[in-house]
Amino acid sequence: MFPLLLLLLALLLLLLLLRAQRARTRRDGEPPLISGWIPFVGKALEFRRDAHQFLDEQKKKFGDVFTVRIAGKYMTFIMDPLLYPSITRHGRQLDFHEFSDKVAPETFGYPPVLAGKFPGMHEQIHRCYKLLQGDGLSALTESMMDNLMLVLRQDHLGEEGGGWTSVSMYEFCNAVMFEATFLTMFGRPAADSRHADMGQLRRDFGRFDTMFPLLIAQIPIWLLGQTKATRDKLIDYFLPHKLSSWSNTSLFIRTRSELLDQYEALKDVDKGAHHLTILWASVGNTVPATFWALYYLLSHPEALQVVRQELQSILSLSRVQFSRDRDVRLDRDQLEKLVYLGSAINESLRLSSASMNIRVAQEDFDLRLDSERSVAVRKGDFIALYPQTMHMDPKIYNDPQSFRLDRFVQDGQEKTDFFKDGLRLKYYLMPFGSGSSRCPGRHFALNEIKQFLSLLLLYMDLQLEEGQSAATLDSNRAGLGILPPATDVRFRYRPRSAV
Repeated sequence: MFPLLLLLLALLLLLLLLRAQRARTRRDGEPPLISGWIPFVGKALEFRRDAHQFLDEQKKKFGDVFTVRIAGKYMTFIMDPLLYPSITRHGRQLDFHEFSDKVAPETFGYPPVLAGKFPGMHEQIHRCYKLLQGDGLSALTESMMDNLMLVLRQDHLGEEGGGWTSVSMYEFCNAVMFEATFLTMFGRPAADSRHADMGQLRRDFGRFDTMFPLLIAQIPIWLLGQTKATRDKLIDYFLPHKLSSWSNTSLFIRTRSELLDQYEALKDVDKGAHHLTILWASVGNTVPATFWALYYLLSHPEALQVVRQELQSILSLSRVQFSRDRDVRLDRDQLEKLVYLGSAINESLRLSSASMNIRVAQEDFDLRLDSERSVAVRKGDFIALYPQTMHMDPKIYNDPQSFRLDRFVQDGQEKTDFFKDGLRLKYYLMPFGSGSSRCPGRHFALNEIKQFLSLLLLYMDLQLEEGQSAATLDSNRAGLGILPPATDVRFRYRPRSAV
């Protein structure tokens, strides 16, 4: 409730500043315009309440393309996934980086990268993302396996024959994945295998992440209580003299650090803020994605059994004799062969993803949608894709509200052919964005979720606790990626006595 009150206060202040702003009227050739009756705010409150339902209702009224005023922005939504390729092709006229390079610095607290005093930084930062592919991805995957085993063994894998331990699922996923990912990306303290203050760091990050939707909505941070103090505390953790003292830091972070050091205009706190950005990118969506994948598998015991058998088959084919006393190593090739586990994760992403792909119009122009249609858009308008409506389209996915383990499996391989109205879709699953806005760390994210689930299934017996309501999505983060659960659920685990 408190964040909502702050949001309303901020909107009221903006209303006072913009009360003289003239209302926009629709021009010939433009999509239908949905402004709302509240000046500036437009349809922001309805969109925030339930974006999927709101957009679905507008689609029924106005068709596949319409413009909505949301918190002072005019956003043209393209609702037909068959039209998505026409958006991603307009690289020059529809730019993603204008939006991200404005919002991210304000959210995380570093100066705009595109400012004149940082020549070439934008291009060099994006070149660093290549280290999340190929050999770089293999090294990250290997390191993540070691760190997952480290955390699980020390915190959760007791003696064989131990009794059941009952925990909250989201908290469990968060604790394990946050620390293992942190160790993989940023490294370990010089004299120990784990950071002693990881629990406090995770709690501070959680407080910052709770306010993330308001920061992305460009609500001034000074309106958000202790958020700036929390962000400053997080940034302090990544100051260069601290980061340089850690060992086993990933090549990706080392390269970024060397790049940031080239710019004398960057203060140490600015460099720390850049690293905080990477921490959020690494865990902000991966943790809820991990939760949903585990939740759906435990909710469908027959699916869990299929995935467990697949894991054992992969180990047998690799001539690995599993023992609970030895650490398992699953490399990239083995992870790719886990087709049913991959399908379970993709199905979980389909059911929980609510990302929004945004481009900013660089000029007034006619946006060609297909061979027969085009619409006029204005410079500065947002062009938005909201794939959740596609993920829940019964014309694409039969019984879309249900979890189906094999939905993304065909003839023993990953299924990539999906159709609507008899036409093959280029984009059918979009939890990681599209085109230039596609998440560069998506391959690592999928690998680490596979690793986490594989280790749990190999080393633990797992059960949802009875007598609790089904997990539901928290729509407050609509547009930002994977939705967390509205409330946590409880499950129990114990070390497996046999495989």
